[in-house]
Amino acid sequence: MDESPAGDGRADDERADGGATDRSAVIPRRWARYYLENAPSLLWLIFANVAGVFVGFFFYLSVEEPALASVDTLAWPVYMDSPVATLLMALALATLLPNLGRRLDAAPANLVLAYLYTVTFVWLVETGLWTALALNLHFGLYFPDLWRYFGVLVTHLLFVPEAYLLPHFGRTTPGALGLALALALGNDLVDYGFGLHPPLRYEPGLVLVAGSVATSVLAVGLAARAFPRLGADGAAGR
Repeated sequence: MDESPAGDGRADDERADGGATDRSAVIPRRWARYYLENAPSLLWLIFANVAGVFVGFFFYLSVEEPALASVDTLAWPVYMDSPVATLLMALALATLLPNLGRRLDAAPANLVLAYLYTVTFVWLVETGLWTALALNLHFGLYFPDLWRYFGVLVTHLLFVPEAYLLPHFGRTTPGALGLALALALGNDLVDYGFGLHPPLRYEPGLVLVAGSVATSVLAVGLAARAFPRLGADGAAGR
């Protein structure tokens, strides 16, 4: 990581950097650089997200209704929202491994990565917000369960700030945003049209369905706001 003096580094932290910094102020630039430019912290983040995949998978194995064994294997990606979100984030972070030793500004930017980063951001934010909504719609069914309420709520809400690491090195395009919206709304359709929503202790009603659609649209809107645009030459644009 660049060990430039605090005075010089601050100017870099405050710089818009292609629109990413001022749009992604949820995570300060200096924090993003620390975690994403240093090998130990980047590897730790990747490991934490891979671990999240396995923790989420075993959570779905432990629930009784609907049992994972009763869900078609091909439908697992739309059923297990949280493991998919953390897997996407692990892949997104892994794309920074070749950039170690250089600043985030030098991270690769292309169309494929723009789609990956955008979909990952939307999946993380939508899953985090949906979980908070679903748990608190029927608060008494979960509270004060230490894991099924506090553990699930806190870990999933952390998806949101983690997603805001992505705009510090990623870009998006109108096509990526459109695909992310289509996938998020399609996932909502599968969740409630085919009963493949994540396990709940109650039957989802109209409020949860409407809230799910709202969180999907909001997540895409936040992505559009947070990410700088990918230019024709791979550079950032507003």
